[in-house]
Amino acid sequence: MIREVQLRVETDGVTVERFLRSRGLSRHLLTILKAVPDGMTVDGAHVRTVDRLRAGDVLALRVYEGAASGRIAPAALPLDIVYEDEDLFVINKPAGMAVHPSQGNREDTVANALAQLYAGRAETFVFRAVGRLDKNTSGLLLLAKNALSGCLLDGQRETCREYLAVCAGKLPEAGTIDAPIGRVPGSALLREVRSDGKRAVTHYVRLCCRNGYSLARVRLETGRTHQIRVHFAHIGHPLPGDFLYAPGLPGTGRHALHAWSLSFRQPVTGEPLRFRAPLPDDLAALLSPRPENTAASFGYPPHAR
Repeated sequence: MIREVQLRVETDGVTVERFLRSRGLSRHLLTILKAVPDGMTVDGAHVRTVDRLRAGDVLALRVYEGAASGRIAPAALPLDIVYEDEDLFVINKPAGMAVHPSQGNREDTVANALAQLYAGRAETFVFRAVGRLDKNTSGLLLLAKNALSGCLLDGQRETCREYLAVCAGKLPEAGTIDAPIGRVPGSALLREVRSDGKRAVTHYVRLCCRNGYSLARVRLETGRTHQIRVHFAHIGHPLPGDFLYAPGLPGTGRHALHAWSLSFRQPVTGEPLRFRAPLPDDLAALLSPRPENTAASFGYPPHAR
C-alpha cells in the first residue's frame, strides 16, 4: 500500500529537509523516504533532502507501507467506527476492550478487530494507535492508517482530548490539580502522588452533582499513567468502580471514565475535525437513583461531530 501526497512550496531556497521538518515530518520518516527512489520527487525527478526548493514547486511524497503487524491475530469483534478517511480512524472504544494485545488480552482488542477489518479488505495491516486508553476507559480513540499520518498526528500540537469522569462526592465548580505522579515503590502498575514524581496537571469543570456523585469534564495538560484516576483519588473524589485507587467504592464494574471529545487537524489536508461520544448509559446510571435513566436523560453531552 502506498500513500502519496503533494505539498506546494511557498518559499524560495528552503531545503527539502527543512521544508518537510516544518510540516511535521520526523527524521525517522525522512530516512524512510530517502531509502526509495521515488520517495521524494519534484516534477517526477528525485530530490535529496539537501536540495533547495523554489516557490511554486510541488513536492510529491510516496510512503510505502512497512511489514504487517503479523503477531496480531484477526478477530471478529464489533468495532464502532465513528470516522474513517484515507489516513486515519476514530473509534468509540467500549469499556472492557484493550487497545492492543498484551498478556491476558491476546485476541479481544481493538488491534485484533482492525486486523480482521484489514484482512477483509485484503490490505496490509500495521497497527498505529495515536495515544491510548486504559482497557476499562471507554470513548474516542485515534488510529493512523499509514506511517505519514502516524508521524504527523503524533507531533500535532492542536490535538485536544477531553474526558468525562464520574467522581465520588461534590467536586468544586472548577479546579486544577497540579501534583506530581510517580510509580508506587515495588509495583509495576500502581501510581501515586509523590514529591519525586513527574509533573502532572489536570483541569476540570463540574457539570452536575447528583445521587452523591459529580460529573466532571476533564482536560489533561500532561499525560501520566492513570493521571485522572490518581489525581481525583488524591483530592478525595475517587472514581467509582476503580479497583486500583478506590477498591471499596462500588461502581459499574469499571472505573467511571470516558473519553468523550477529540479534536485535531486532518494530518495531510489540515482540515479541523472534532468528534464527540456521549456518556455511556452505565456511567449515567450512577448519577441517578432511578435505574431506568440513561445518558439521554441528562442531555449531555450531545451526539455531535
